Amino acid sequence: MKAHRTIASFFSAAVLVAAMALPAAAANGAPKPTPTPAAKPAPPAPPERHPKIREAIASLRASREDLEHAAHDFGGHRVDAMHAIDEAIKQLEICLKYDKD
Repeated sequence: MKAHRTIASFFSAAVLVAAMALPAAAANGAPKPTPTPAAKPAPPAPPERHPKIREAIASLRASREDLEHAAHDFGGHRVDAMHAIDEAIKQLEICLKYDKD
């Protein structure tokens, strides 16, 4: 009977050790996840065409805004200047539309 108890104790201890070692063994033996390759960076955008024309349009729009909210009429030339700015912006925008090459 004593031998039977000793075998049961060893068996219980073995099961306990195996149960504790199994998760560690599974983690060590499991394949490690492979890192996903980094996404390729997007190709650089082509340089903006005609940046000076686009800057001129922005500057003209800012000037028109200043004239529109000006406190005086600049000797009667404010409205004419605003119309000239509108026409200049229109022409520059047309130029950009035709340059699609």
